[in-house]
Amino acid sequence: MSLFVTVPTARLAENIGALPEGVELEIWDMASPAPRERIDLVVPPYMGGAKFFGALEGLEVGLVQSQSIGYDGVEEQLPAGIPFANAASVHEASTAELAVALTLAAQRQLPRFVLAQQDGQWSPVFAESLADRKVLLVGFGGVGEAIALRLEPFEIDLTVVARTARPVWHERLGRVQVHAIDELPALLPDAEIVILALPGGGATHHLFDDEMLGLMSDSALLVNVGRGTLVDTDALVRQQGRIRAALDVLDPEPLPAEHPLWKTDGVLIAPHVGGASTAMNPRIARLIRKQVERMLRGEAPANVVLGG
Repeated sequence: MSLFVTVPTARLAENIGALPEGVELEIWDMASPAPRERIDLVVPPYMGGAKFFGALEGLEVGLVQSQSIGYDGVEEQLPAGIPFANAASVHEASTAELAVALTLAAQRQLPRFVLAQQDGQWSPVFAESLADRKVLLVGFGGVGEAIALRLEPFEIDLTVVARTARPVWHERLGRVQVHAIDELPALLPDAEIVILALPGGGATHHLFDDEMLGLMSDSALLVNVGRGTLVDTDALVRQQGRIRAALDVLDPEPLPAEHPLWKTDGVLIAPHVGGASTAMNPRIARLIRKQVERMLRGEAPANVVLGG
């Protein structure tokens, strides 16, 4: 059996390395004409991959392997009948690292120290801890689970929310009682830190609107590493600093320079870099090799979320 595989960059091709006999790999950025009419495995560019899907019209494609976990909006742009796999297993660790980093930076006021250092100021402060805080984790998929694992050593009081209530036994976390998302209004007022790790889409669009944000206690911290659309950005601005926020994802992206959120008190903004770490390239390369090997064996590819 032979396979033809395309990846968008020479760097990714180099990370993938040698593939089994019978597999041909070519670099295709999806902005230039397709190299063949039949491509067994297409890997789109990492950022903005969905906007390139028009290049697949009229082609025979065995699988599109995304470099991202999220896939909201993909179904509307992907030509019908093409299977699509997300990058589960690639970004969870890095995104969880950033969630914890943003939480610690906001709690311990690290931005204040950075600004003081620029002016040569010694500026001590008595800050909030992460230890002993009541943390509400909203989302318990791959990223949410990775966040929970990294929070566990910080001696927090953790409550987990997902779409459906269920008890979960985790080999490292032990028994986790997952609450349903419709319990959020009852759980939010007691939470000191709220971390969002939900996917995007219509069901979660502006989940944190004026009403939901208004239920959070004064000076509570909202951390979002899920999707920017989970939070109504204008509603967050209307809080006028009553609650704090540390955000890796926003709506819109990129956030316009003139947007008032940039200057809202208590807000820390990262430019959607949750998965952008040195862990990404070897992990996406590993996933692509795994998909190739499965296809060579005649097995169904992993992580198929559309068209499977």
